[in-house]
Amino acid sequence: MGDLSAYLRPNRHVDSGHPGIVAFARAVAGDLPARAAAVALHDVVRERLHYTPWRVSFAEEDYRASAVLMREPGEGGHCIDKALLLAAAARAIGIPARMHYANVRNHVGTARLVEALGTDLMVFHGYTEMHLGGRWVAATPAFNRSLCERLGVAPLEFDGVHDSIFQENDGKGGRFMEYVTDHGVFEGVPFSLMIAQWETHYPHLALHRRWADPPDGER
Repeated sequence: MGDLSAYLRPNRHVDSGHPGIVAFARAVAGDLPARAAAVALHDVVRERLHYTPWRVSFAEEDYRASAVLMREPGEGGHCIDKALLLAAAARAIGIPARMHYANVRNHVGTARLVEALGTDLMVFHGYTEMHLGGRWVAATPAFNRSLCERLGVAPLEFDGVHDSIFQENDGKGGRFMEYVTDHGVFEGVPFSLMIAQWETHYPHLALHRRWADPPDGER
């Protein structure tokens, strides 16, 4: 099984020892066994904040699970934000958890987002992996149910046994998300690597160290 200690202890990004994270995880998981607790945490994190591709920071201090937890629901969260919160909550109740990153091609992204990024490639998409039943299982809490309904896809479910990554197809059989480049697994956020990837793929955004502004009515 290997040494899982690195995926159980807090770090600057997955700050699972934060009192708020501990209280949140215990309130959701209660006395559930590990697999059921992981499923419950995934479901609550997925719905707690609506997903937004517009709230992305170039400042490392903004990538902390406890800071994500303290946001108001209306503020929204990026995929990495929500994956950090799930990983921290899992570690807080003794479930080893780590972060996995990949570039994905977005076939249903808004025209405004594609225009702002200059590509339909979403660079450094993040999701969570939890060690359950002797193996790593992937969970992606990014897309909340109401957003999925608006996009015409079923929300991603997680059962603690099978990997739950991204819908490959939309509700009509068309392409939805496509994984392009795998950056591997990490204890937290490999910030320098992430910024270097953004500089390569989004040089116009990286130059000013700020993300694109969302259009009116979209955050």
